[in-house]
Amino acid sequence: MDLIPTIDLAAPDPARIDRALQNAGFLLVTGHGIDPSLPTAIRDTARAFFHLPAPTKQPYAVKVGGRGWLGPGAEANSYAEGTESPPDLKESLSFAAEHPTGKAAVDAEWFAPNIWPAEVPGLKPLLDDYLTGMRALSERLLELLAVALVRPEDFFTRHTGHPTWGFNINWYPGTDTVGAAQPGQFRIGPHTDFGTVTVLDRQHGKGGLQVFTDEHGWQDAPYDPAALTVNIGDLMARWSDDRWMPGRHRVLPPPDDSPAEELMSLVYFYECDPGTDVRGVDSHTYLRAQLDAISAD
Repeated sequence: MDLIPTIDLAAPDPARIDRALQNAGFLLVTGHGIDPSLPTAIRDTARAFFHLPAPTKQPYAVKVGGRGWLGPGAEANSYAEGTESPPDLKESLSFAAEHPTGKAAVDAEWFAPNIWPAEVPGLKPLLDDYLTGMRALSERLLELLAVALVRPEDFFTRHTGHPTWGFNINWYPGTDTVGAAQPGQFRIGPHTDFGTVTVLDRQHGKGGLQVFTDEHGWQDAPYDPAALTVNIGDLMARWSDDRWMPGRHRVLPPPDDSPAEELMSLVYFYECDPGTDVRGVDSHTYLRAQLDAISAD
């Protein structure tokens, strides 16, 4: 899709970023500085967890917005659009910001400790490195977005002194695990993300990511193994005074001609400081409402 360009962060073009976010809300980025061996190692380690028997994973079970394991049937992203559908065909390991601010109520809701499954002790050091890189990259992206919007470079990052973030390792197994998709069921149902920027390391597959645009409808998202996929969410669209559109997307169910296809995505959601006013909306009141909305439990 020409509407979703590849931006080299070593020499970014703010005008191309602006056009892409007006048209689709998505970009691919290269020159991002993330060690390519890290996503591979994270997937290998997380896969060992996801392939454990359900009773072994159950002690880590949480609801959407929690820190731990989101099991089958836990989430239905299409609910955020007001569309009733069967639950998403995935499992997730979810992590989030945990370094406290010193404000008890804020810390209890947004900065609780993460849960690290004992069965995969190698996961934490890998994610410590990866998430450090993701935050630095997200800050760089917010600076670029400010320039693309013809605002001071710190227009967004002045609100990320102690931000929240979320991170999901999404496992999309084949039909041997999840069964055949029901009508209207996806690995992830159609939705827009809720916050500022999302940074996605994904695997290419027939049952993979699709992006919606008014001009072309649903199309497969472009893929480059050297690139990360970036999209903006609802808060960023609002912050741009609706110049930009949040990237509407979905993940297709396991394909009929490759039902055993297994994919895994690493999804980093970067937000802002709790209590940030985004054009008259409290950022984290909005985020909490949307997280509650997609809970299928």
